[in-house]
Amino acid sequence: MKDNKTRDSIAQDILLNKDIMINFPKVELHRHLEGSMPIKNLFELSNKNKIGLPENLNDFQKEVQFPRDQGPDFLLFLSKFRNNYYKSEDDVYYITYESVKNLKNDGIYYIELRFSPEHYCLENNFDRQQITKLIIEAGNKAAKDTGIKIKYLVSFNRNKQTQEEMLSLYNQLKKLKLDDIVGIDLAGDELNFPPRLFTKFFSTVFHDGLYKMTIHAGEVTPPEQIWDAIFYLYASRIGHGVATIKDPELQLYLKDNGIYLEQCITSNKQTGAWVDEENHPLGYLFKKGVPVTMNSDDPVIQNTDLTDDYIKSVKYFDFSLDDLIRINLNALSGSFLSQDEKKAFASEYIKKVEDFKKKFMKR
Repeated sequence: MKDNKTRDSIAQDILLNKDIMINFPKVELHRHLEGSMPIKNLFELSNKNKIGLPENLNDFQKEVQFPRDQGPDFLLFLSKFRNNYYKSEDDVYYITYESVKNLKNDGIYYIELRFSPEHYCLENNFDRQQITKLIIEAGNKAAKDTGIKIKYLVSFNRNKQTQEEMLSLYNQLKKLKLDDIVGIDLAGDELNFPPRLFTKFFSTVFHDGLYKMTIHAGEVTPPEQIWDAIFYLYASRIGHGVATIKDPELQLYLKDNGIYLEQCITSNKQTGAWVDEENHPLGYLFKKGVPVTMNSDDPVIQNTDLTDDYIKSVKYFDFSLDDLIRINLNALSGSFLSQDEKKAFASEYIKKVEDFKKKFMKR
C-alpha cells in the first residue's frame, strides 16, 4: 500500500510538472490560428510593417496579450485580436509557418487548426482562395518539418459575414478541392447571431457532403443554442458548450450520438464564459462519460498554452494519466478524419504515449 501511494504521488508530481507535461502528446480540435501566433514573430511583423504598436518587446507583449492576473473581461479579450499585421502574402506565409512550427513546443501530435480567410484579407483585400492555399501550404511545410499531423477547419464569423457572404466564400473555397480542409466552423457573437440565422448556409454545406461542421455554441448562451446547432446546423462537434452542464438531457444526447464538446478552461475564464476554473464543466462531464475534449482556443492571446490546461485538469479535476490519454483518444474519435485515419492515428498516438512514459515515468 505504501509503495502504491508513493508511486501515485510520483505520478501526480509528474503530471503537475510543466517542463515534463509539455512533452505529453496531445490532440487538439479547437485552436484558432489567429490566436496562436508567437509573440516574437508578431513583434517582427509589427515593427517591419509599422502598424503603430510598441517597438519594445515587453510593451508590445502587454499590448497584444491578455494579462495573466486580469479578471474576466470579454471586451478586453476581443481587443487583442488584430488583422493589420499582414501587408503581403509573404507575411501571411511567414506567420502561419512560425505558428504551426511552434505547436511542437506544446506537445501537439495532431491538430485541426481553424482559420478565417477573411481575417487575413480584410485589410488589403487579398484573394481569399490564394490566401487559403498559402496558409495550408505554410502550415503543411511547418508540420512536416516538425513531425506534427495537421488538418484544417475554415472559420466563418457570424457577426462579420452575412449568410450570403459565407456562401460566396464557401463556393470559392470548395473549388480548390483541398483535402486538408476537413471542416467548417461558425465562430463570433453567439448572443446576437444565434444558429437559426445560418440555416441556409449550413444546409448547403451539409448536403454537399464535403465537410463536417463544428459550431461555437453554449459558450455564453443557454443550452438551447447547442440543440439548435445540432438540429439546424448539423453540428458534429460543439465549440465550448459549457452550457451543457445545465441540461442533463443534452448530456445524454451528446453521449448517445457521439457529438463532442471542444472545451477550453483558460479561455472560458478570461472571457467570463465560466470563471470558476476549479469547477469547470469539463471535469464533471468527462467523468459522466459525455464526449469532451481539451483545447487551448487562443493560447498566445491568452498568454498561456494547452499544457497549462492539462495541468489544471490534474490539479482541479484529479485527472490521472489514464484520463489524459482517454481525453486525447476522445479527440481522435471526434476528429473529422476518416475512419481509417482515426484508427491509424490512435495506434500511433498510443505508441507516442508509451515513449513518453518510458522517458519520464520510469521511477
